[in-house]
Amino acid sequence: MISATDALRATPLVSELTAAEIDTLARLVHVRALADGEVLVAEGAKDSKLHVVLSGRIDVVRAGEHGNHVLQSLRAGDLVGELSFMEDAPRFAGLVATGPTEVLALDRVDFETLIAGSPWIVYKVMRAIMHAARNVQRRLSLQMRDFENYLYRTGARN
Repeated sequence: MISATDALRATPLVSELTAAEIDTLARLVHVRALADGEVLVAEGAKDSKLHVVLSGRIDVVRAGEHGNHVLQSLRAGDLVGELSFMEDAPRFAGLVATGPTEVLALDRVDFETLIAGSPWIVYKVMRAIMHAARNVQRRLSLQMRDFENYLYRTGARN
């Protein structure tokens, strides 16, 4: 398994961090290996961890009356659970590994220990999280626009 420091260097979380800051943050993260079909976080569960996909794939899965529906597939470099990490809210959907997968995990409680002694690390990591969240929002806005255009062109016919 890859070391926490090497894993962290491969994530967007450290894009603004110095080498020393990466070493400090690396002491707080953990690498977790998941088997195919293993649940990282169940739908409805609370999870105070921010995850970053290192390898493999995490599917965002929502239970429906006709079985589970994959809402999105996340790959290496994608952040997982950034809103739950910040809000401590129950998961809207479950997170399930598809194939062998490795994720990096950072618990909010551990991360908050940096506020007093290393506030710039906290600031820079939060900037990286917000950048990722903005990219997700931008992608969703574009998809919504495309969907609206499709409905307008087709008149919502099958």
